[in-house]
Amino acid sequence: MKMTVLSLTSATLLVGASAFAASAQAQTFGYPEGYVAGDAMFWSLDPDRGSSRDDVGLRLRGGAQFNDYFALEGHLGTGGSDGGAELDYLIGAYAKGIAPIAPTARLYGLVGLTEVDFDLDRESGFSYGVGGEVDVANNLSISADYMRYLDKSAYDFDAASVGLRYRF
Repeated sequence: MKMTVLSLTSATLLVGASAFAASAQAQTFGYPEGYVAGDAMFWSLDPDRGSSRDDVGLRLRGGAQFNDYFALEGHLGTGGSDGGAELDYLIGAYAKGIAPIAPTARLYGLVGLTEVDFDLDRESGFSYGVGGEVDVANNLSISADYMRYLDKSAYDFDAASVGLRYRF
């Protein structure tokens, strides 16, 4: 389990470092382009037995977009407690496929690995999601997505998020 935490932490830090390195190059070549984002994360822990737990947390995202169609992205989230479950953190690294649908709007899909730590349990696994974003200014977008962070035999952990993304 400690190796999983180390692997996911290393992958997320690598994505973040790539984003900052990409920002220096982006001013000269256009791509790669770094970005950071902050989101309200509406999460749901849905056990196979018993009642689901829902709350709101915060999520930070960072990444590097390498062209109009591909990016690498990391997520770090925390917060929210529904009496029976408290989200201590989630951390993940994802490949992001992008489909431009207009000059200022894009749809995207994410696949990767996530580790989630609740006060009850810590698990990691395959994750996937879909989302979209619309530019509201030169370097600023409004984004929304839905992620299936964990799909385990005993429960599912999902989140719908809305926030702002800044490209540098």
